[in-house]
Amino acid sequence: MAGRTEAPNRASYDVVIVGGAIMGASTAWFLSDDKDFDGRVLVVESDTSYQFCSTAHTNSCMRQQFSTELNVRISQFAADFVKNLRSYMGGDARVPALSIRAFGYMYLADNEEFAEVLRRNQKVQLAAGAATELLTPAEIAAAYPFYRVDDLVLGSINRVDEGYWEGAAVFDWFRRQSRERGVEYIENEVVAITRNATGTQIESVTLKSGEVIACGQLVNATGPRAALTARLAGLDLPVEPRKRYTWVFKAAQPLDRDLPLTIDPSGVHVRENGGGSYQCGAHEVADPAVAPDDFDMDFALWEDRVWPILAARIPQFEAIKVTAQWAGHYAMNTFDHNAITGPHPELANFIFLNGFSGHGLQQSPAMGRGTAEWLTHGAYRTLDLSPFHYDRILARRPITEDAVI
Repeated sequence: MAGRTEAPNRASYDVVIVGGAIMGASTAWFLSDDKDFDGRVLVVESDTSYQFCSTAHTNSCMRQQFSTELNVRISQFAADFVKNLRSYMGGDARVPALSIRAFGYMYLADNEEFAEVLRRNQKVQLAAGAATELLTPAEIAAAYPFYRVDDLVLGSINRVDEGYWEGAAVFDWFRRQSRERGVEYIENEVVAITRNATGTQIESVTLKSGEVIACGQLVNATGPRAALTARLAGLDLPVEPRKRYTWVFKAAQPLDRDLPLTIDPSGVHVRENGGGSYQCGAHEVADPAVAPDDFDMDFALWEDRVWPILAARIPQFEAIKVTAQWAGHYAMNTFDHNAITGPHPELANFIFLNGFSGHGLQQSPAMGRGTAEWLTHGAYRTLDLSPFHYDRILARRPITEDAVI
């Protein structure tokens, strides 16, 4: 982890964002892009190398195959934002022209119960404008002859705006442009959050370096550490770090066409990387919560479980060589696997931006935009994110997302 701290330039800010990875950076950029916002913004990030953050460990893909309409529309905005990044960023010639490598996500069902889930989800997706197709095993085999399909019942794929995108480039430009517009980023850590005398407002944050910083509004964008940040304010948040393992491998016999991001019925997923290289992800069957600084690899998981599953589904992956591997974290919302956004009902200037359960990178444009709208206007101007507000946690009113990988 980083060993230095930076002091802020001021003693008071209109918005303090705790966490400077993709969600915090997106919010800061959208604040800087809103002509109605004229406040001062401080982003406090504990490690500005971002070496261990979820943003750095992502598979950098996006999809519209969700079970809730709002999640579909959130990803549709992400696709538009990525494909038109330079335009969104004011026509800045330095901003790269990005695209989506749309190889699609392929969900595979090996039983009628999950097949029915895919059918139900497709109706939601089509109603929201997605291009999801349902495929029989024969249709899957015809389009992608490398799969073993004898145990399958149904497949679901969307080849429009689903696939790989350069998340690191968007993250970089969120930070670069917002800095140029006056957003202040520091490497430091919030170690205390203080309420006012009546307990109804956040009054200040205390930094690891000792400064006490007054803040008008505070955004919790600390990813897998979100519950720890909420606890500093005396709040409970059902978000835990869950370990996710990634392997990059080369195939002795590369596939003759792009491999969709394939979600095997086992939960193991694998996608095209290019040049005969592929990227695979999985987690332990038990999937326990882990410490936020636990990034140890489970080396036996690959040999004992993941590789055999890959080779069984795609026989050409019997002969492969791992070239890179790492462990990262999902910020798992254990309540309903959906984002937790908006203000606390009794602490209105504490804003949640948490619990993305593995969807954070692709949801960051819409979530940053919506959070900036709430901070500036006290209401949403584009997508209404209020169904994801924290008050549903207190009311025990889940909005369950079935399509969690």
